[in-house]
Amino acid sequence: MESGGPVNSETAPRAKIRLQDISKAFSTGGRRLAVLERVDLYAGEGEFVSLVGPSGCGKSTLLNVIAGLEAADSGTIDIEGLGGGSRLGQLGYMQQKDLLMPWRTVLDNAILPLELRGVSRSRARERALGLVDAFGLRGFEGQLPFALSGGMRQRVAFLRTLLADQDVLLLDEPFGALDALTRARMQEWLLGLWDSLKKTIILVTHDVEEALLLSDRAYVLTARPARVKAEVVVGLPRPRRLDMLVSEEFVRLKSELLAVLLEEGRLG
Repeated sequence: MESGGPVNSETAPRAKIRLQDISKAFSTGGRRLAVLERVDLYAGEGEFVSLVGPSGCGKSTLLNVIAGLEAADSGTIDIEGLGGGSRLGQLGYMQQKDLLMPWRTVLDNAILPLELRGVSRSRARERALGLVDAFGLRGFEGQLPFALSGGMRQRVAFLRTLLADQDVLLLDEPFGALDALTRARMQEWLLGLWDSLKKTIILVTHDVEEALLLSDRAYVLTARPARVKAEVVVGLPRPRRLDMLVSEEFVRLKSELLAVLLEEGRLG
């Protein structure tokens, strides 16, 4: 386990995302509510990074800041390939709820970001149809969202996020509302998908096992205002498998990560 702060550039993969000294506060009821305080975060090219921390500490706000939906009060955000321009719409962002439009079919929900970018409907549908097998959606293309299970809806939402064709994906507890068995299947599915795509992913999760199973590194955030309390390097070999959850190294990492979270809970 390593303390939070800038990553050693000599050993880390080439930077895709770098946040330095990010602070953010909101005004509510005439009072200033500090949410983020001098957060440093690094994600290398093709790296999977998780954010864990107490409920309400500011993890989702941090993703909103990275995505450009919220402006930081101070600090800098550098994302390779974007220069100093607006980040809004330049990153794939899957929020906690699937946000599927109930009147659109699976296929039509999936192609929405392409349509918004001016891609013709026929071309957008062609691209989506080329991925339905990989997402386990074959045969469901014409279904409306109400007919799908929670796991299937999440797959559609993820396909929609991926079709935005961005190098960076932000995932805000995408499996948080699923039952344990469906969640485990979705984690396994996401592992296989990430292994083939090699996108840079930042995942917000409350699930310690999920963070360790999926990630190369996990940042532990403090209670609000969120600061980086610790950084855990997950040295488990890839490809990852669900049976690693009972391995000696996984149990050791889980114990260390839980100890940091429990300490933060007592401090909070």
